[in-house]
Amino acid sequence: MTLLSDIPVILVEDDHTLAEATMQALEIDGAEVGHFDRADNALDAIDRNFGGVVISDIRLPGIDGIAFFERLRAIDETIPVILVSGHGDVDMAVAAMRNGAFDFLTKPFSSERLAASIAQAAANRALVLENRRLRDRLDRSRAIPGDSAASERLRTLVSALAATDVDVAIAGARGTGKTHTASLLHDLGPRRSRPLVTIDAGTALHPDAELLLFGRDPGAGLSHTGLIERARGGTLVLDKIEGVEGALRARLDTLVENRTILPLGAERPRKLDVRILAVLPEGMVSDSRTLLHRSGPIEIALPSLAERREDIAEFFSRFVARHEREFGITCEAIGADVLNHIHAHEWSGNLRELDAFAKKLVIGSGASDGSAGGERPARGLRDQVAEFEKAVIENALREAKGSVPLVEKALSLPTKTLYDKLSRYGLKAKDFRQGGKAS
Repeated sequence: MTLLSDIPVILVEDDHTLAEATMQALEIDGAEVGHFDRADNALDAIDRNFGGVVISDIRLPGIDGIAFFERLRAIDETIPVILVSGHGDVDMAVAAMRNGAFDFLTKPFSSERLAASIAQAAANRALVLENRRLRDRLDRSRAIPGDSAASERLRTLVSALAATDVDVAIAGARGTGKTHTASLLHDLGPRRSRPLVTIDAGTALHPDAELLLFGRDPGAGLSHTGLIERARGGTLVLDKIEGVEGALRARLDTLVENRTILPLGAERPRKLDVRILAVLPEGMVSDSRTLLHRSGPIEIALPSLAERREDIAEFFSRFVARHEREFGITCEAIGADVLNHIHAHEWSGNLRELDAFAKKLVIGSGASDGSAGGERPARGLRDQVAEFEKAVIENALREAKGSVPLVEKALSLPTKTLYDKLSRYGLKAKDFRQGGKAS
């Protein structure tokens, strides 16, 4: 194994002679190098999950290296950036390092010095991403909340499919959590330590989509690793790109059916070990326009919020708690009118609409009292939601005169879930039967 084996490197350098020499040295050491002569083009290839190292000259056409570095920090301030330039740019580079740049190399520099810096930066980045993944996995220990039958079925299906390597089509109405489910299938599965790469319609319909997706072979000039190949060993998510046509569609069909890609300028296709997940609009899994249609994927049909209304309180509690952490605001006491609203509203936008409502509520709470912290009210949101839920179950028991089957039907709750809640709230069905003390 070489020093830089399989480390993704983005090189931004407008001097093509220097770029070729640098790429050759790094590729000999095992790095996977993508070259860009402009920083604005490189930004399209980097997201928060980028697992490699960025090397950028300071003096570039368009966006210069310092501005590029600031843009990268906005994406993820832990992405390691190595800045390169001449002696005249030392002051700027020192300032950038104070702001979080990983290293600064003055031209000319040795390939050994650069490789050593990349290796250290990549090790740091791998540790950051692994810690982030561990935190995410802890957060996802109950990643599909809810006690409804629909949530139970979804939890069971996602758990089973995450452990496999099969292609999956995830379909649902807007706001039901399709991209979140795709992330879960990756993060809870055996490929979780490898890349998760998403290709959306914006990328697939870009004028240079073939270059962005499939890359360029080193033998055809300046090489470029495409987005698809960056998913090697991991998971590739195709997010609503069923409208792609022509030569690009043919290339994608070949990828799905044969797991091979042909970069621009390459003479022979390359095998690619990758799992493919497709995110689709509701009802499109069997549509012939979808890329996975011919491979017969397993389908996950995500339920709407209307199909899991008894889970609304838990989702709402989670969304409020997340936005409290995000904005540093402790939400004021939630009134009965809000709790009534979240249960009565139709939520045609599903989880996304409920999340937006929770966010607006938290921000409005912070604006109304001017606080950005402080102690949580004595009756926190979870207590209030639990009190409301208990009242709903009590009312259902009262209307059903203590008949558990009728309550199950009225609230769409599985038997075990209902009995768990009865035990949690100290309720007994017999107390609501005719002649009982709570009748």
